[in-house]
Amino acid sequence: MIVLTLWILLAAGLTAGSVFFPGPVSNNVAIPGTDAQRAHDLMAEGFGPGYDPGGTIQIVLYSENGPLTSQRRTRAVNRAMDRIRDLPHVVEVMTPYRMGGLAPNREIGLITVKLQGHDNNKLAETTKAISAAAEPVRGLGIEAVPANAGTPADKEIKTGASEVIGVVCALLVLLFAFGTLVAAMIPIFAALVSIATGLGVISLLGHLVDVPKQASIMATMIGLGVGIDYALFLLSRHRKLLGDGVPVREAVRRVSASSGGAVVFAGGTVVIALSALMLAGFPMLRTLGWITGISVVCAVLTSVTLVPALLGLLGHRVNALRLPFMGRRRKDADGSSGWAGLGSWVARRPWGVLVLSIAVLVALAAPALALKLGPIDDGYSDRGTDTRRSYELIEAGFGPGMNGPLVVVAELEEAVADREPAPAALQLLKDQVAAVEGVRFVGDPLLNTTGTAVLVQAVPEYAPSDPRALDVVEDVRALRLEGMSVHVGGKVAGMADAGNTIAERTPLVVGVVVLLSALLLLLAFRSPIVAIKAALMNLISLGAAFGALSLVFSLGLGSGLVGMDPPVGTDDSYLTTLFFSVPIDSYIPLMLFAVLFGLSMDYEVFLLTAVRQAYLKHGDNSRAVAEGLGTTGRVITSAALIMVAVFVAFIAYPDPMVKIFGVGLAVAIAVDATIIRGFLVPATMVLLGRYNWWCPRWLDRILPDLSVEGHDEESMVEEEPRKELVGAARS
Repeated sequence: MIVLTLWILLAAGLTAGSVFFPGPVSNNVAIPGTDAQRAHDLMAEGFGPGYDPGGTIQIVLYSENGPLTSQRRTRAVNRAMDRIRDLPHVVEVMTPYRMGGLAPNREIGLITVKLQGHDNNKLAETTKAISAAAEPVRGLGIEAVPANAGTPADKEIKTGASEVIGVVCALLVLLFAFGTLVAAMIPIFAALVSIATGLGVISLLGHLVDVPKQASIMATMIGLGVGIDYALFLLSRHRKLLGDGVPVREAVRRVSASSGGAVVFAGGTVVIALSALMLAGFPMLRTLGWITGISVVCAVLTSVTLVPALLGLLGHRVNALRLPFMGRRRKDADGSSGWAGLGSWVARRPWGVLVLSIAVLVALAAPALALKLGPIDDGYSDRGTDTRRSYELIEAGFGPGMNGPLVVVAELEEAVADREPAPAALQLLKDQVAAVEGVRFVGDPLLNTTGTAVLVQAVPEYAPSDPRALDVVEDVRALRLEGMSVHVGGKVAGMADAGNTIAERTPLVVGVVVLLSALLLLLAFRSPIVAIKAALMNLISLGAAFGALSLVFSLGLGSGLVGMDPPVGTDDSYLTTLFFSVPIDSYIPLMLFAVLFGLSMDYEVFLLTAVRQAYLKHGDNSRAVAEGLGTTGRVITSAALIMVAVFVAFIAYPDPMVKIFGVGLAVAIAVDATIIRGFLVPATMVLLGRYNWWCPRWLDRILPDLSVEGHDEESMVEEEPRKELVGAARS
């Protein structure tokens, strides 16, 4: 009761703290050492207000019933600008009637607001206030939509309906698996306490570190899935012990000593995989990794403390409120489970199962060769949001490149002392940038207060998500002008640098994750072959996930079915709304790799542990594989169904990143728990035979004596089979 009370108080306290003192979220995508970051640093050196990150907000005006230049509409626009000038931190309001502020059709215009001294973490609130001040134009039927606001309110990622759907689906799976309402509610309760605790910690951390806006949703997705899964493994073992006649207290002790260790080990692999993102060279990805790991740590802690406390309090009432026709295990004629029968079937024909499994997995992974990476712009946001509407209006009035202008900053080798007349270097920079192929318009050059840098804004001909926009960035950076060095910043340049940095670091991250995970398995099972094989199996499941992402998003086969809206400029035909290509941000595959590798290792640990225990008891490898699959097949399948249900529920989120993660995670877990754990792993273990547990004598001597599931009376090894195994290991 003490443990239960402490967890409830902790979760309630952290939740209350996050509600009353919520930490801000950060949109910082800076990458130190890149060209885009150098340009952004120079922008802050004396170019005046509005050139700091988040220093400019635009209000897009659209007059459907006539030009903005009519007398009545001009007066309304001027009144709106006067109201905006009166707001805090507003230092300049630029009229849409300036050069470049009004579209050729005179129906679309831009009010540009420059800020200074504001809090970038509260940019959404600032944007809302500026949008409200533009109300006079709306009275004349003029549409006024905020743009370029970093993370406006309609684009913030918030928790809500998807979590409810995921929890409901998980409850249905648990009811079907256990057949009792009380047992089904234990993993749900533990996971909710875990999520509340983790989200509270993450929210309060926002006061100390930059927390990405995606952190809460990623933590919820992963934490909810693993929290339910870990509690499910413990509960399944506990109910089996109760069914065998073990007293309640003894059953709880055995569960904590054995399966609790496996949960800690499995959670540790997920945390290690996420922590490896610190090597990615992308600060946002690094922070996203370790913050998401907090939710996994909370899931592990609640599983090994709160769940045993609940089991001890409930006793045999854990099987109360039984539902009819649910939770009854099907047995074969010999009394074994259907999963054990599958294991025996695989053991009789391992080569055929191996070949067929590999063929299916290759077919699933093949589309990954067509995976298209690139920045995804606001043109893919949900229709009806301010983000999408402002993007559409700007593209219609000023061209697609206006949604991702380039900020070109040139450092001068010699400071300009005499500003009158304008130095020739300023005009030279403008002319050279304008001559680059793909540049549509270049603004007037601006010299900073110290005379050491020149800034021009260049509008490309292409949308930010168009690969040709990246070519324009590289061509501008390739300019070599006497007496100055050119740097390019802005959204497109920043994403280009992020992609390049991540591509360079990906082999390092992948190598560290694979090696550390294999090392953990080696320490746990004392078998190099098992460790290497497990790492390879996890990589195979990742191939299937990336193949699914490529099919849905890169090839566009059903992107509309997951809730994506077609990009701006496409027709509204039925087929177009269902099938269209969507770029995938360059950091998503690496984040998916880390998450999926850790989650896949969970199932590997539970299956290998069961097989190893069976093998240590009688030394028959084929029989051990069948028994291990029979012991874990049902619980792994239930856990995978829960994970898939949770991840599919998150596809309903409006944010494209969340949809991509939902599809990739759901497919990978489904493939991992069925084809890989049900067929491929058992087949390879049967074919390897005794070599599954082979360990060189020198390695066996230096490895510490660890055990994933500890030791209890039920898992004690018989002396003769153990001697036989030890002898084989040293031979």
